[in-house]
Amino acid sequence: MMLSNILQALFGTINNVYLGQMIGVDALAAVSVFFPAMFFFISFVIGLGAGAGVLIGQAWGAGETAKVKTIAGTTLSVSLVLAALIAVLGGLFARPLLVALATPANILDAAVTYARIMMIAMPLTFTFILITALMRGVGDTMTPLIALAVSTVIGLALTPMLIRGPFGLPQLGVASAACASAISSLLTLIWLDTRLRRRKHPLAFDASFRRGMSVDPSLLRLVLRLGIPAAMNMIVMSLAEMVLLGLVNSHGSDATAAYGAVNQVLAYVQFPAISIAISVSIFGAQAIGRGSAGEIGRIVRTGLEMNVVLTGGLVAIAYLFSRTLMGFFITDPPVIELAQRSLHIVLWSSVLFGMATAFSAAMRASGTVWMPLLISMLSIALIEVPSAVVLNSLLGLDGVWLAYPITFSAMFVLQMSFYFLVWRKRTITRLV
Repeated sequence: MMLSNILQALFGTINNVYLGQMIGVDALAAVSVFFPAMFFFISFVIGLGAGAGVLIGQAWGAGETAKVKTIAGTTLSVSLVLAALIAVLGGLFARPLLVALATPANILDAAVTYARIMMIAMPLTFTFILITALMRGVGDTMTPLIALAVSTVIGLALTPMLIRGPFGLPQLGVASAACASAISSLLTLIWLDTRLRRRKHPLAFDASFRRGMSVDPSLLRLVLRLGIPAAMNMIVMSLAEMVLLGLVNSHGSDATAAYGAVNQVLAYVQFPAISIAISVSIFGAQAIGRGSAGEIGRIVRTGLEMNVVLTGGLVAIAYLFSRTLMGFFITDPPVIELAQRSLHIVLWSSVLFGMATAFSAAMRASGTVWMPLLISMLSIALIEVPSAVVLNSLLGLDGVWLAYPITFSAMFVLQMSFYFLVWRKRTITRLV
């Protein structure tokens, strides 16, 4: 699971390295400024995937393969409709969106080009993210890993080729990263469809899967009941991230480039935490499906211990090699120093973030989604954003980054308190 998440981000990271090294810091800033908006869009499909994953895990734990396909088909249909809407509206309104994010004028045109291509390709992105997420619900983590490896290899070859201009064609500049992402998603989906059919995978796109895409209203309600809170949580996070990015952008394009580099490193450091949370949710759902809800406490305890060891270990490594890591993305020494200082402020709190998500993932496996969501949303809306605004006025850019550890600390304490004081005392039953 962790290797899959690393590979999922590796393509974006390598693209950023190519852009920063082959084109310059402005190219990296142009891509970085779209990150919160992209996160906002994919929040929907990740939320739906999380909801469907819980139901698939419970159905798979109970041995009901037909229901697995119906849940997957229903979720994919809704996701494709949403992706098509984003592709149309995003393609038309990319410039107003980036202007609203206070994108620096010197990178606006490049950022618009990148954002427009990424949004038009959203149906491919949504399908790829959703299918790999649903496969994990049936305990298959190897196929998503292989698919992500295929996608990464294709991207590794395409991005520098498109930057230079292949076969005498014009150089694509910043757009090369977006085009490479779309092409790699398309080719990987074709490969994935062939592999799943050949292996008669439970989620192969066969006749029974296609029948499930007619949308089962009762299952859709359950998916939305579980998925909407997860999506809302990510949307609130992305909206807050847009506010924080606006504060960062006010310090100039160097600060924006540093923001992009720091977030790349943070993503890798937090991958163990995210992987552990997904695993806690899957194992919890499967335990509930087979009538063994008593195992959830042991699952959570293991998740917390793994966060301390894996996430904490990566945090220590990132502190030791922070300057080298920033140098992968940025070539200007002053910007490297700026990014390194920002990374030092926020890095340690990734461990608390991971432990908070382990608690919320266990509760989500049983269908308890609203209180963990409320805790997360209140932490972001009432702690992160106000802290960033106030500390930015007092401390400048460092104050924006301080808002992250403050928020992660609050989330950890609140999620842990609700888990032990309330949720553990409830009777847990399966949903499907």
